Amino acid sequence: MMPEIEFLKQALPNAHTVYLIAAIDEIKLYLTEPKALEFARTHLDLNDGVAHLNLLDHQLYFVLVPNETYSQEEGLEYLRKKGYDISKNLAYYKAKAVQLVTTSGDTKPLIALAEGLALSNYQFLKYKSDKTSKSLHSITITGPGLSAKHAEDLYTVIEAVFKARDLVNEPVIYLTAEQLSHEIGDLADQYGFSLEVLEKKDIQAYKMGGLLAVNEGSPNPPTFNILEYKHAKAANTHPIVLIGKGVVYDTGGLSLKPTPGSMDSMKCDMAGAAAVIGTFMAVAKAQLPIHLVGLIPATENRPDGNAITPGDVITMMSGKTVEVLNTDAEGRLILADALHFAERYEPSLIIDLATLTGAAARAIGKEGIVFMGTADADTKAQLTEAGMQTCERLVEFPLWREYEDYMKSDIADLKNIGPAEAGATTAGIFLKHFTTYPWLHLDIAGPAFKEGGEWNYRGKGGTGIGVRLLCEFLNEFVG
Repeated sequence: MMPEIEFLKQALPNAHTVYLIAAIDEIKLYLTEPKALEFARTHLDLNDGVAHLNLLDHQLYFVLVPNETYSQEEGLEYLRKKGYDISKNLAYYKAKAVQLVTTSGDTKPLIALAEGLALSNYQFLKYKSDKTSKSLHSITITGPGLSAKHAEDLYTVIEAVFKARDLVNEPVIYLTAEQLSHEIGDLADQYGFSLEVLEKKDIQAYKMGGLLAVNEGSPNPPTFNILEYKHAKAANTHPIVLIGKGVVYDTGGLSLKPTPGSMDSMKCDMAGAAAVIGTFMAVAKAQLPIHLVGLIPATENRPDGNAITPGDVITMMSGKTVEVLNTDAEGRLILADALHFAERYEPSLIIDLATLTGAAARAIGKEGIVFMGTADADTKAQLTEAGMQTCERLVEFPLWREYEDYMKSDIADLKNIGPAEAGATTAGIFLKHFTTYPWLHLDIAGPAFKEGGEWNYRGKGGTGIGVRLLCEFLNEFVG
């Protein structure tokens, strides 16, 4: 369940409490009994800046703000991870509420600690017989400089991440393309953005050859979702367009993926769409003064008798022809139609998010996002800084002209896959052919889904990657 996040002017007595301190001597503000004081001092030194005191009816934790050997961004991530550690300990004691307290006027460290603690409480219980939540019910924050708005803003973003995780964790037996559109519609009504859904006949009328081709093998029809949020005092004259890959399940088509270890987690192939949806929730709820458009092409990629085959040539919405040499390189086909569709909005910036290539994951693992594009250096720098602040970090790959040759087809304008080398980059090169506006491509294949055990506060299964990054970027964009 999603914990409530509230601001309190004063800390409550005898409650589960986390004290964030800038120096060990600050412990004396909260502990007076000499043995307890000495215990806390000792354990701060022994336990990487954290001390835990069990007072039977409540737990106390002291967390030392990282020293100057950490950069500001590294320090925030350290605190998020400490929030995760504390959440596990609180769960052991079946705690339902915790308060976070600081005496510092710097609000960022406590917010980061609260963020890690809150994100660590995510659970996907929909298909469990026992739906008993083991998570916190409430988190309160107290300290100088903090306000109810800090709590509200944090809750808004965490709520959006939780929803993105829910969508990624939903199996395709429930979350078809049509159901995804229904889910977006409910959220649009709840949060205050608009949705137009193009059904298959509309997609055919627009001649979206990429989306239609990928959908050929599916028993369920595709959808193309147009989300829009426009504040009356939007800071941008031309909208920012966010595009999310919405392959609700990817078998690889006739270029079938191996399983286990590959196909079994492919419900996550719409994590880009989930990130866009979560961002719209947060932006609309916060009433950010911005004009935002979202485009989500949605389909399954299945291998039945009508499925596209390696060697087929398809015509995209833009009119370009593509030789499909691998049906598992399908995400770029549906994104290409969305990129071309976005041109009608004369956008100031297009950002697409997609679990696009294994090459991106192999290059930098789950620790970051591969990105590339034609946007200017300032925009790239702003997005990169947002990535550092949220630890949804970005690594830029080049779009060198020489890579264009990798995507040339003998019989069509383009082929949909290049050689084994530079796979993430050639996917970006392919997409570049379908837009003339400032554009950034984010390949989130590495961090979008965590199999096996928990990945600190990011959990397991869907991580909701991209939501916090985009919210930070857009908040800075509007100033």
